Amino acid sequence: MTSVVNEMQIEFDAQTLGDILGVPAAGFDLYVRKDKSSLDKAKLLDLAQRLSQQPGLKHPQLVKKGDMAPLHQLLFWFIIKNIIPRGQGRNQADAMDQCFTDLMDRGEQINLPAIMIRHIACIANSTRKHDLGYEFLLIRVFEHFGVELQKRVEAEVFDEVGSSTLMGCGFDLVQEVDPSSEQGLQTPAPPVSNSFSSQPSVEVLLQEQRLLAELTTLKGVLVEEKKLSAKRHEDVLAILAALIAMLSPSTP
Repeated sequence: MTSVVNEMQIEFDAQTLGDILGVPAAGFDLYVRKDKSSLDKAKLLDLAQRLSQQPGLKHPQLVKKGDMAPLHQLLFWFIIKNIIPRGQGRNQADAMDQCFTDLMDRGEQINLPAIMIRHIACIANSTRKHDLGYEFLLIRVFEHFGVELQKRVEAEVFDEVGSSTLMGCGFDLVQEVDPSSEQGLQTPAPPVSNSFSSQPSVEVLLQEQRLLAELTTLKGVLVEEKKLSAKRHEDVLAILAALIAMLSPSTP
């Protein structure tokens, strides 16, 4: 890929991009959206049948997110947020989305640097307006080549995979009932104080504890499923483990 950014010419291939980002430039690198012939019709049909949970399909087609199994919905959500980021079409998986969902489900390596280059080229050459995506990753590329940036926005760390995301993907979360409350009703939150405090409120801590319990329960379910398929849920378990560690109260 060759481009000019702020009058500075930059050029890199998948291997160079992988070195800059610190990720391997290896694995599946076919840009199926641009050329569906890279996968034969039988493979595309098999993907659509399995991900849509409709074995009777006769032809490959888009798959609605809501028709997928919960785990496939979560993997699809990860794809449209990180691998092929986009602002539209988040509820339908095309051939490329289905292919990546299947690869992640089976624990197969995806060549992210190669896919990034092909996706950026596709967006740049489109007649329609699209967000380029990969903003923070491209910042590292620009800085590597000495491109002067007018405004650098630091990355923010926050919990992307929360209970609302998991429930939106079709997972059933078990809500723990506070035994001190009557008939499981929640105690109303106290009025918000105008005074500033660096310590989290009791209500915030309780919410974090409830979310931690929900994530721990879900992780236990995934661990049991992982025994039946060695690598199937490895990435999801890593995400959940990181979230639990962030939410766990620190030792005084």
